[in-house]
Amino acid sequence: MRILSLIRKVINSLVTKYLIMNNLIKFISVSLLFLCGNLHAQNFQGVATYRSKTKFEVSVDSTSMNSPMQKQIEEMLKIQMDKTFKLTFDQVESIYEEEESLAPPQPGAVMFAEVSFGSDNLYKNLKLNRYTRAEEFLGQLFLVKDSIQKYDWQLTSETKQVGSYLCFKATYDHEIDLSGFGTFIPDEDEVEQEPQFRTITAWYTPQIPVSNGPGEFGGLPGLILELQDGNTNILCSQIVINPSERIAIKEPNKGKEVSQSEFESIQHEKFKEMEENRGRPGKDGEHTITIKIGN
Repeated sequence: MRILSLIRKVINSLVTKYLIMNNLIKFISVSLLFLCGNLHAQNFQGVATYRSKTKFEVSVDSTSMNSPMQKQIEEMLKIQMDKTFKLTFDQVESIYEEEESLAPPQPGAVMFAEVSFGSDNLYKNLKLNRYTRAEEFLGQLFLVKDSIQKYDWQLTSETKQVGSYLCFKATYDHEIDLSGFGTFIPDEDEVEQEPQFRTITAWYTPQIPVSNGPGEFGGLPGLILELQDGNTNILCSQIVINPSERIAIKEPNKGKEVSQSEFESIQHEKFKEMEENRGRPGKDGEHTITIKIGN
């Protein structure tokens, strides 16, 4: 009996030690996985390439504008409206930059635009909920700093494949600016118009769990790979996750610092001044070119 009792005690002791050791191994394994996961999340980085295309129409209100000249204007606009962007991102920061176009200037091109804007250079910090955008306007560089806009996305169960990623559909009803130019502020004596809306559609993938996307868009449980906003379509053509060489995400720091509303006021005043200096269009000997983009 004593021998059996001793054997039982030895077995129980070995079993207890085995269970303790097994639990310790499991604990260490889980801890290592958790640690590696956190390290991977901290080092996680991606680069998404987007192609942006905008449909437009040019209508000429003069017999002095011949068909070849109109075609030339349309070709120039097409170059301006079809752009390529790169979004470099991690789980907190991102930079959205336009790739430089190498298209040569066209000889004899008609200068139809008096205002030029710098290429998009948009920095976002999701943790601090703020953005910085470098914007060139009439030869002056601005740093537009403000809070990231919150979009009231309506999530749906509709899906589609974008490349090798399964994407879900989300929509947002956006109020259209009826002031005649995207940044104009209506004058006090203008008749108030009923608000109009258009639907922005985004396709995001939870396979890349980053609440980001092209331009100012984001706020979804996954990276936005495709977006339709009026007549503008933005499509992701390539994604590189954790590139071999890490890319520095740097916030723009050159230019006059203003808020979004301050920048829009500056634009409005300059456009108003240009309009007054130019006089009303449609005088004798002048022709009018109307360019309609989106809605």
